[in-house]
Amino acid sequence: MNYQQQLSPWVIHKLLPNLKHLTITRFRRRPDAEAYLKVLKQSQPQSQFAITFESGSSEFVTQAEA
Repeated sequence: MNYQQQLSPWVIHKLLPNLKHLTITRFRRRPDAEAYLKVLKQSQPQSQFAITFESGSSEFVTQAEA
């Protein structure tokens, strides 16, 4: 993750078929991302979007099944 991406960790993704996604834009603050998401939903009501937080860490914690 480059420095510019670290400055803007809130990301809006457009959800596509087959569990794929398209990154739309990045924001520094969550309220800014939520406001933009509201506009996107109004302009494209048939599409699905998601807001995610990207911390830059590529490590994932897995939980073993009991």
